[in-house]
Amino acid sequence: MKSDTEKMKGSPVTDAGKTDFEALKKDLGFGPGGLDSDEAKERISKYGYNEIAEKKESAFLKFVSYFRGPIPYMIEIAAILSAILSHWEDFFVIIALLLMNAFVGFREEYQAGNVIEALKSRLSVKAKVKRDGKWTVVFSREIVPGDMIRIRIGDIVPADSYLLGDSPVEVDQSSLTGESLPVEKKKGDLVYSGSVIKSGETDAVVFKTGAATYYGKTAELVEGAGAKSHLKAAVIKIANFLIVVAFVLAALILVTAVFRGDPFLEVIQFALVLTVAAVPVAMPAVLSVTMAIGAFALAKKKAIVTRLSAIEELAGIDVLCSDKTGTLTQNKLSAGSPFTLDKTNPGDVILCAALASRAEDNDSIDIAVFESLKGGGDFALSSYEILDYVPFDPVKKRSEAVVKSPSGEVFRVSKGAPQVILSLCGGGEYLNAVISPAIEDFAKKGYRSLGVARREGDVETWKYLGIIPLFDPLREDSAETVKSAKEMGINVKMVTGDQAAIARQTGQLLGLGTGVVDASVFETTKYHEAAQMDSLIENTNCFAQVFPEHKYHIVDVLQKRGHIVGMTGDGVNDAPALKKADAGIAVAGATDAARAAADIVLMTTGLSVIIDAVKESRKIFQRMLNYTIYRIAETFALLIFLTAVILLFNFYPVTAIMIVLLAILNDGAILSIAYDNVKMSDTPESWNMRFVIGIATAIGFFAVIRSLGIFFIGESVFGLDQDFIRTIVYLNLSAGGHLTVFAARTRGPFWSIRPSSILFAAVFGTQFLATLIAVYGVFMTPVGWFWAAFVWVYVLVMFVLQDGVKLGALSLYNNFKGRNLPGKKDSSLFS
Repeated sequence: MKSDTEKMKGSPVTDAGKTDFEALKKDLGFGPGGLDSDEAKERISKYGYNEIAEKKESAFLKFVSYFRGPIPYMIEIAAILSAILSHWEDFFVIIALLLMNAFVGFREEYQAGNVIEALKSRLSVKAKVKRDGKWTVVFSREIVPGDMIRIRIGDIVPADSYLLGDSPVEVDQSSLTGESLPVEKKKGDLVYSGSVIKSGETDAVVFKTGAATYYGKTAELVEGAGAKSHLKAAVIKIANFLIVVAFVLAALILVTAVFRGDPFLEVIQFALVLTVAAVPVAMPAVLSVTMAIGAFALAKKKAIVTRLSAIEELAGIDVLCSDKTGTLTQNKLSAGSPFTLDKTNPGDVILCAALASRAEDNDSIDIAVFESLKGGGDFALSSYEILDYVPFDPVKKRSEAVVKSPSGEVFRVSKGAPQVILSLCGGGEYLNAVISPAIEDFAKKGYRSLGVARREGDVETWKYLGIIPLFDPLREDSAETVKSAKEMGINVKMVTGDQAAIARQTGQLLGLGTGVVDASVFETTKYHEAAQMDSLIENTNCFAQVFPEHKYHIVDVLQKRGHIVGMTGDGVNDAPALKKADAGIAVAGATDAARAAADIVLMTTGLSVIIDAVKESRKIFQRMLNYTIYRIAETFALLIFLTAVILLFNFYPVTAIMIVLLAILNDGAILSIAYDNVKMSDTPESWNMRFVIGIATAIGFFAVIRSLGIFFIGESVFGLDQDFIRTIVYLNLSAGGHLTVFAARTRGPFWSIRPSSILFAAVFGTQFLATLIAVYGVFMTPVGWFWAAFVWVYVLVMFVLQDGVKLGALSLYNNFKGRNLPGKKDSSLFS
């Protein structure tokens, strides 16, 4: 006889009513104390982990894929032509280039993949489950059928489960079913893995896990390394442009050579190798390894990126909208003496607030209330029975409980935002006249207010009992961090749900000013006032009484006014704003839904961790920017020089095998730029292609002059033979080309930032090898140590002059562009 679970395995259950719920619980071995640990382990062995095994491509097939595609095909054709022409030295070196490109690409992509896996493990969804009669937190993958779980607002449902609680919950299934509005689910209803709890809280029994769930797998928080950023799109665009230029120039050489009667196959081989050398084949590897290393650096600073391209977005923010509680403050609330109405006992206010709280939720407000209750020592909280509990909802801004007293009396209690509780109690002039001044008075002292109300039996009206003041001190480093952010070109805006008076006092302490916008005015703004309100949002640094939907509006307005916006959030209703922001930041302790929507997830509290992450992101951006400038300059220099000499002097200044050696040594070493020392930009980063191409062209143009100079010295001054000239030209291109990276990596003199030891060792290690090849004539005519030393002295002198040309180009750019280095986004990049 098959169990209910076995009968339903693999087929969706769309109507929970058709399932014998009680029989199902029995079949699953469900009990009020949950499963014991040993049984849970046995079920993992039986059902497997609550995850979907990803289909991973074979490492061998992945490696083989690097031999397919336009660039590998060109290299392979060049190798075949070398074999046909019996140029076996060329053949084996070209094959070495092919293998090197495949090995480097495979290795770096594999490492980037490992980074993503490591980040995934840091962001793995956790769930609250009852084991051995106690509530505990485990990774969602460890949940098994029959487990009793607790799901609350903001949680991603970890597995297909049946609800147990009497209170209904609202579930967002839009990503699974396409339903635009949340669906109400009641006791006995089935909720699917991957759906999000929008309101309410309940217990549930797990029905299916892993591959057996209806929708296949739980929601994932991290995207793969393949997400394309603006930076990656820009560099790919540059690469495509360089490929086109290389093809045009190679075709020009080919046509000219045919008319001159040069050996056709040899010319084709040269043209193919030239095209391959011009293509930045190391580009994907450099980008991947730079971002992967950067992601690890950010992780060390307790900031986890959910996709690698988020690094660029974080580097570019110029406005940071920050929550107050837990980010600017310590989130260590302490309760003061309550303000009471109608001679209510202060102890009764605290007791009712505690009854409307739940200890296991570890909410900071609840903890402060319980601590205050403990301090009084007059109340036996355990003697009260909680019949029903509705947890705090960030939209309704209150929690509620149905309570049975020791004497058998049933009543309701609620706690929440004082104005919300005021509305719950019916408002009125008297209450408003009493409550509002009390709230304002507490706010002026920096206290948050917690309203408490009670409703007796079947009575329809609530009674306002009083207000509990809560104090949350600022972090010691918050003011200094805000100041540091301003120095980095980031305007910090405080976004809080607290009263305007609290926001005003906090803003003054943080150096944000005393101007405060009450977010409630967003809803009453008339059409003709929209522009004025947008300007107010842009120029105000403190926002009070903010609801989640207001955050979205703030982000939208700032983006429309040309800002790159970072927004922090923690709740399920913050998800739209986090998605909307250029850099959505889920703060420590954020709900699963907020983490899933965010670009960056913080693992510790405070504003300083965000600023540290921005600093690190700007450094990463600089490394990729430096590589781009270097790559454009070198490709430009090689193509123009070779084309000019071949067309003007009817002379091939290097052989095909020399070009291959240049590609092997230079592209292999340039990966080390991912570890380079860089100076963080004092302003938000953005992709300014006029700057990049302008500086790269200046550096590359001088490199062409340098190469023409060594060619002229060899041919016209010393009258060297052609093969000898080719060798010194090769050493010039190799050594001079790699020195170019030291000019491209700084915005001041080349010595202004010390290169990392890894970059320095990689460059001079490969160039020492290139020198040995030229001196002893490996695959070329030997030139000896004298000429090698001559070339090195020449390229070092020219490098200093090249750096001077770069500084001149920077000066011209600053004068013409109003010192936009690089600051504003160049819209022409993506057109």
